[in-house]
Amino acid sequence: MNWNSLLNDNRLGTDKTSTKDSLDGRSQFQKDFDRIVFSPAFRRLQDKTQVFPLPESDFVHTRLTHSLEVSVVGRSLGNLVGETIIERNSKLKKQFTKFHFGDIIAAACLAHDIGNPPFGHSGEDAIAEFFRKGNGKDFEDQIGDEKKWDDLINYEGNAQGFRIITTLQNPDIKGGLRLTYATLAAFTKYPKESFTSNKLKYLIKKNAYKKFGFFQSEKEIFKEVAEKTELDFKINNNDYWWHRHPLTLLVEAADDICYRIMDLEDGFRLGLISFVDTEELMISLVNKNDLMDYKGRDENEKIGYLRAKAISNLVGELADTFLDEEENIISGKLEDDLISAIPNAENLENIKLVSIDKIYHTRSVVEREVAGYEVLAGLLDTFIQAYNESYAEHLSPKNRAVISLLPKRITTDRNYDLYKRLLKITDFVSGMTDSFAVSLFRKIKGISLPGGRVTE
Repeated sequence: MNWNSLLNDNRLGTDKTSTKDSLDGRSQFQKDFDRIVFSPAFRRLQDKTQVFPLPESDFVHTRLTHSLEVSVVGRSLGNLVGETIIERNSKLKKQFTKFHFGDIIAAACLAHDIGNPPFGHSGEDAIAEFFRKGNGKDFEDQIGDEKKWDDLINYEGNAQGFRIITTLQNPDIKGGLRLTYATLAAFTKYPKESFTSNKLKYLIKKNAYKKFGFFQSEKEIFKEVAEKTELDFKINNNDYWWHRHPLTLLVEAADDICYRIMDLEDGFRLGLISFVDTEELMISLVNKNDLMDYKGRDENEKIGYLRAKAISNLVGELADTFLDEEENIISGKLEDDLISAIPNAENLENIKLVSIDKIYHTRSVVEREVAGYEVLAGLLDTFIQAYNESYAEHLSPKNRAVISLLPKRITTDRNYDLYKRLLKITDFVSGMTDSFAVSLFRKIKGISLPGGRVTE
């Protein structure tokens, strides 16, 4: 792989070659960022839970605030790394600056959670469970394609995100949001299809390949992205499986440090972790010199101060590690996450373990996860039954009413491919916000009625 191709700023879905100097002063990658910000799918992240149920506190993070913070950290990482890479590769100076690296990573980070369904990772599991063991399991024989079925029983928010930004947003335009090839490649955390034959499963021990980044429906789109950025094949040119784009490691790292540090702060603010324990964990990540201005603050201010210093220190460590490993990263030899290779890796792992014990397993979080299974399975079952029946000669009165609740973009696009029909319903359900999914589930199940009435 080479940086000149990896930074390809031409756009998916158009034959036009980008102009390096935009009339409005924005780089092509800044335009990617702006297109994501104004997309409806990004806006819905304001009502999607990061960890804690939304009504519990007005302080804790949503997927929207988390994505914005990850983007800020990612931009800093990109700028630091880009400056040195350009110095090392003088030919890049004619076309790129360090800020182009930062802009690519910022855009990719901004969209990194855009495919998350309601209820976060438990929502992904709920959708997969519906097809694996729920009422959706009956479709396996009808689909008759192992790879397509694997997409459903291992449903993945990262693949849904790639589908959203390349296909579902602006569905009448080839390329969806028409982001640059560089941003799309950097966005794709797992550059492989879902299906992996038994003889290749030993290769998935690496973090970079434990999940998948695109459905069968978008695999040719990602192939185009991989070819335009000249990603190396992981196996051979008959497999839809490539080495990661180098900047993907920084996108992933920005996400890792944000959710570990910010979830810890949220846990402290909600009283799940004591000030003493939170302080000790945070101090392990900062330099001693950073503690000179630490006294004279209240507890909340102290934790906020330590959080800022910790993130700043981790950004420096990640940038240094990336630059030290640049040759291995470009050649595809470094396949684990970058965060495990920095000096503070052990301290971050300790934070992760404490968070699992004291945050992620708290009652309110677990209750939300359990509710997610019921809500998403119920929505999928209701809408899939109705949508499939709409292709038969007779449609029951109930399902006729259910069909009227689906967006017209789904009901007017007649498609007799069962796999694509199932994807359309998962698109609809996974795109819901948490509160809308719960409200709609209660209404169609008769638990509550429009106008706020609750059935007895």
